[in-house]
Amino acid sequence: MAERMIHITKFDMDRLTELIDGVRLSPKANQTNLDLLEKELCRGVLVDPQNIPSDVITMNSKVSITDTDSGEKMTYTLVFPSAANIAENKLSVLAPLGMALLGYRKGDVIKWPVPSGVRKLKVDEIIYQPEAAGDYHL
Repeated sequence: MAERMIHITKFDMDRLTELIDGVRLSPKANQTNLDLLEKELCRGVLVDPQNIPSDVITMNSKVSITDTDSGEKMTYTLVFPSAANIAENKLSVLAPLGMALLGYRKGDVIKWPVPSGVRKLKVDEIIYQPEAAGDYHL
């Protein structure tokens, strides 16, 4: 995980902080993953939803990424755990890859630990970002 500046909307920060606090209470919670997400949030730059750059991955954004090692292209929508469905390419923010995407921008290369090692992914495109579309409630 490389140190880089990420942008988080105040709305996403509030919902993610609440999610982390709630999930931590579960005995099955992966505390290490929660710690990683919390660390990312703590160093993020808070931005009003109306002012977030349109090339930043926020919650409910649909993005196209490429695994730089294998060349595999993937498209995911970053969602809260209750909406996660990998068959529909809806990736939970609590999954290692989901955590990795949050706050990155188009063109960024992400290095993130996953169960099989470290993946390097390039953000190719932000297909949909709720804030850019005026969907501030998502």
